[in-house]
Amino acid sequence: MKVTLLQHTPDPEMAVALAARLCYSPIGIDELRERISRSDVSAFLDKIMSLGHQSVLEHASFTFGIEGISRATSHQLVRHRIASYSQQSQRYVTHRSQFSAVIPPSIAERPELAARFKSQLKALHETYAALVEAGIPAEDARYILPNAAETKIIMTMNARELLHFFGLRCCERAQWEIRAMAVEMLRLVQNAAPTIFRDAGPGCVAGPCPEGTMTCGKIVEVRKRFKEMYV
Repeated sequence: MKVTLLQHTPDPEMAVALAARLCYSPIGIDELRERISRSDVSAFLDKIMSLGHQSVLEHASFTFGIEGISRATSHQLVRHRIASYSQQSQRYVTHRSQFSAVIPPSIAERPELAARFKSQLKALHETYAALVEAGIPAEDARYILPNAAETKIIMTMNARELLHFFGLRCCERAQWEIRAMAVEMLRLVQNAAPTIFRDAGPGCVAGPCPEGTMTCGKIVEVRKRFKEMYV
């Protein structure tokens, strides 16, 4: 898996702070920009974050390049609807050589099962290649490709939706692959907007576990891990 922060709103925290200050200020935007300092930005973001006034976070957006994830994970990812996605097409990209695939660690660590898994992947590719060779359109041949098949996707999400995304997908109860992707995304945006994402992560980082009786039971360990990640 490779996750890259391709670009983001220039000075995202300044953009958010200006939007928030504008709501309560009688002066114009140009004057606001001249008056606001870097320390003002941090202090004001601290205040609005503590109050839960998160609509202004939508003014900061982040674009990620994500490669080497499975179709099983991309199907979960696009369920987050407040985002923009562009994904490699299995309709237009034909797998001449064997498609790359993600093998879950629970299978990879058991040699006998891993061998059977790889054998099935090879058989699926051979059938796929035979269908394409016989003149079947790639858009129809792709029906045989598995959830394990790797994909690439570019995704843009605003800061408010990212906080929601991290709350769900950094959780220990999230599926392992999308959790690993979410944690790497969080690491990248913390460098770009440290105040906004300072307390980001699973719901238990800043409050009680939202999973109730379904809790993983590792709240102390999880909080420590995400605190160390920010530092």
